[in-house]
Amino acid sequence: MAKEKINLELNINEDTMKLSVSKLNRILDKIHLGGGKKKIEKLHSKGKMTARERITYLIDEGSDFLEIGALAGYDMYQEYGGCPSGGVVVGIGYIRGKQCMIVANDATVKAGAWFPITGKKNLRAQEISMENRLPIIYLVDSAGVFLPMQDEIFPDKEHFGRIFRNNAIMSSKGIPQIAAIMGSCVAGGAYLPIMSDEALIVENTGSIFLAGPYLVKAAIGENVDKETLGGATTQCEISGVTDYKMPDDTTCLDTIKDLVDKMGDFENAGFNRKTPKPPKLSPKEIYQIFPADRTKPYDAMEIINRLVDDSKVTEYKKGYGKTIICCYARIDGWSVGIVANQRKVVKNAKNEMQFGGVIYSDSADKASRFIMNCNQKKIPLVFLHDVTGFMVGKRSEHGGIIKDGAKMVNAVSNSTVPKFSIVMGNSYGAGNYAMCGKAYDPRLIYAWPSAKLAVMGGAQAAKVLLQIQTSSMKAKGQEPTEEETKELYNKIKGRYDEQTTPYYAAARLWTDGIIDPMETRKVISMGIQAANNAPVEKFNPGVIQT
Repeated sequence: MAKEKINLELNINEDTMKLSVSKLNRILDKIHLGGGKKKIEKLHSKGKMTARERITYLIDEGSDFLEIGALAGYDMYQEYGGCPSGGVVVGIGYIRGKQCMIVANDATVKAGAWFPITGKKNLRAQEISMENRLPIIYLVDSAGVFLPMQDEIFPDKEHFGRIFRNNAIMSSKGIPQIAAIMGSCVAGGAYLPIMSDEALIVENTGSIFLAGPYLVKAAIGENVDKETLGGATTQCEISGVTDYKMPDDTTCLDTIKDLVDKMGDFENAGFNRKTPKPPKLSPKEIYQIFPADRTKPYDAMEIINRLVDDSKVTEYKKGYGKTIICCYARIDGWSVGIVANQRKVVKNAKNEMQFGGVIYSDSADKASRFIMNCNQKKIPLVFLHDVTGFMVGKRSEHGGIIKDGAKMVNAVSNSTVPKFSIVMGNSYGAGNYAMCGKAYDPRLIYAWPSAKLAVMGGAQAAKVLLQIQTSSMKAKGQEPTEEETKELYNKIKGRYDEQTTPYYAAARLWTDGIIDPMETRKVISMGIQAANNAPVEKFNPGVIQT
């Protein structure tokens, strides 16, 4: 009977995860159509490829492409018809065997206009390029700033202008930038390709100018057509603004391949890699192990054993700080240090029960020391999130949980080896910070469909907010009935739960995307390969209280 119950639970877990992955793939299929089939047909009629077609042609056949921010803008800007993938396709791909960051405007989405999330996504691409010294390729086809939202994209520090500032910084650091003008490139956006090291432009479809024909007419009364003003012949043969005149999209992309092929290599970081081995235990079993009911405990080591090469780990301080697992392993041949929240209930050295998924003082102390060890030995860090936060209550406060938590946050903040975060389940409160949430500069951060990111869980948050609202009502002489209280609770919880989904987070680029758990090894491996392009700074832990 017990065995049947276990098998039923495993089947429920597997079905739940598979359904979640299926939902993810359906959403991505729709997003990949950009502005829709009619807009794609219109683009083709002009002899142009779509953004995704350009990337597919540009990268090496059969090679991996790690998309970043595919869900950016998801379910946002509905009053303007939406903005699939933020109107720009971004990712790390291989061009003639060399990893490159690729940024391609999607002209099927509002003619490639920049929404606020478009700017944020472009900045994320540049950030990854700079951190990892990756050459960056811009495939430009954009109408410029989306004017109805100009106040949210133009004037602030992390807005549109930061893109060009980054162009200049990257140039000073010697990070190659190649821009291809394959459509419109107008106004302030014209600076991006010209601040790149080399610029290509496609005849008849590509154009670049500070002001288009209509604005020129309005501003100075001059009548001029687009080609004469800023077409390929004008900018290559008269102004000298661009470097290569290309007859069509394919020739343009072939030329980019040739340019990348001639690039030299930077000094690398020297991360340790050996011949990759698949896990001995099947990664597909993660579907069964990871619980559909997020309150259920499980052994996080069972997940780790299905992610690492040969299912082999060397566990650090195994008997101490048991609510965090710290271990050395390999992923696709790369040496890694893994920090994972243990979700099963454990006993400490005093034989006291400790809740799974909670960070206690001893766990924080252990993780801090492990992170420092990885920095000393130049080993990239992988954080596997399923954390509800730090332990609270009188005993924890008297034991110095704030001090120990601060120690872990300090170690994560000052870590100079590359960090990669996978949000498998919960990522709540200060636990998100200690486990290298977005604010702590992970080189990449991806979520599984089972992830939740928030200050706290929906039920707890709803109870807190309910208490505040009912107290406010009572102060005004209003006594809510039991039915009203229940209705208010459900309303608060529903709104809060919606904001904790992985889709809500990915839409706002709090994560780089949502992945099938089966893609976890690929994400980490490609991430470390990218990070290996940039030498690591010496680790300085700052002031860490012991």
